[in-house]
Amino acid sequence: MQCVMVSRTGGPDVLCVEERQAPVPAAGQVLVDVRVCGVNFIDIYEREGQYPVPVPFIPGSEGAGVVAAVESGPSDVAVGDRVAWANVPGGGYASQVVLPAERVVPVPDEVDDETAVALMLQGLTAHYLCFSSYAVQPGDHILVHAAAGGVGALLTQMVRLRGGHVIATTSTSAKAELAREAGAEHVIDYTRRDVAAEVRRLTGGRGVAAVYDGVGRSTFEASLDSLRVRGTLVLYGAASGPVPPLDPQVLNSKGSLYLTRPTLIHHIADRAELLERACTVFGLATDGSLEVHIGGRYPLTAARQAHEDLASRRTSGKLLLLPG
Repeated sequence: MQCVMVSRTGGPDVLCVEERQAPVPAAGQVLVDVRVCGVNFIDIYEREGQYPVPVPFIPGSEGAGVVAAVESGPSDVAVGDRVAWANVPGGGYASQVVLPAERVVPVPDEVDDETAVALMLQGLTAHYLCFSSYAVQPGDHILVHAAAGGVGALLTQMVRLRGGHVIATTSTSAKAELAREAGAEHVIDYTRRDVAAEVRRLTGGRGVAAVYDGVGRSTFEASLDSLRVRGTLVLYGAASGPVPPLDPQVLNSKGSLYLTRPTLIHHIADRAELLERACTVFGLATDGSLEVHIGGRYPLTAARQAHEDLASRRTSGKLLLLPG
């Protein structure tokens, strides 16, 4: 099989395309012929060594393809099935991958492979953020950072479906337009405006019920300062770097705030919950309630370019690698 290997941590140049022996599934695993791989910030963190992974390794925790072999597992997974997966450690940047059978999700006929991948890690993340981490209520004002990104655009749409009002942040006029198309009522250019001051102005001085922040260091202070009394900051990523240590007394002084740092794996650890969330998200896409934006397609051999583009924030929507 063809795959992308990381033999040492570092920059995008450590991503090397190689030919390797095809993997063989063990008990409880499935072998999948990969059609589409997702590219995510976690791939960058692992490649750089921020999230330690023993080298050498094949990056990629998300994709879609066709089951080629099954060595026991859930009764709803069979050879020939179209499946998708997310948050499965490593191996995805390849033409074939072995996965735990209980972590793959059947893909409905109405959902194509690219859409399935775009709806897995990012769609499931958006779902748990606004349904579980802070359950958006009708009428809530919500701040969504990086609203033109893969998670941000889906999250904006889901917040609107739950009756919330979205204030978005973006860095360019083109991304601002994408955020508006996703349903944002107001868009703040964070490179030119004081985000917290703008949020206060737009909410009549009150602040927002929740902030969904996947950016981290560069937005953290503004996120805290944008919240209403007893508001919730959901910090789900660190695209700009990790946030500094925080004295919990700050949450008191700023209005009895709540701060949570969730991750997807804890919201899909049980197969029943994984299938329920995936079914909901696929259903929203099928009935037209949720629109997916593909920001870039790259051959597997161009994984380095995909990483560079994602890290530079030159892209919007979902980035995909296409094996074969």
